[in-house]
Amino acid sequence: MALQREHWISLEKYHEIERTSEIKYEYSDGRIYAMSGGTFEHSQIAINLSTILNAHLYGKMCRVANSDMKVLPLGGENPSYFPDVTVTCNPDDYQRGSTAIRSPRLIIEVLSPSTASKDRGEKLRAYQACASLDEYVMVSSHHQEVEVYHREGADKWTLTRYRHEQVVTLASVDLMLPVADIYAQTDVPPLGSILSTD
Repeated sequence: MALQREHWISLEKYHEIERTSEIKYEYSDGRIYAMSGGTFEHSQIAINLSTILNAHLYGKMCRVANSDMKVLPLGGENPSYFPDVTVTCNPDDYQRGSTAIRSPRLIIEVLSPSTASKDRGEKLRAYQACASLDEYVMVSSHHQEVEVYHREGADKWTLTRYRHEQVVTLASVDLMLPVADIYAQTDVPPLGSILSTD
């Protein structure tokens, strides 16, 4: 969950705030967003995905990071995001002491009411401009729906939506994942049982 802080802020000031604050901030075009606490459902979904991906990729070159790890999708410090789950297959990203991922292969954002528009807009554009990224996944915490953007070419992406009782394909990491496993240990309802959406 992100809360916007008003006024334009330079990268230098952003780095100063990062060094002195106990709060994580995302940065984009002179704006910073405090990463605030989320719901239990949001947390459980992120844990489920991290656990499944970590087990699937164990012993392989690709590694999984949680929202403690900063991602720089365009290589530089603008923008700087903290996705819920990131997979990188570049050893430079997870060498000892690394503080940022610059070559993500898969990024997953768990949507909440306060972040959904940013995740679907600004972040979608930034992630699709990232040369190393093969898939961007948005997971609703309001109802059981998973949206997967998969890169088909340099500027071509396909969108596939998955719902209750379906199996998600994450081609970037060669994984077939039941939607039920993503929402395990939550009471997030199937899409058809509610009227509103994220």
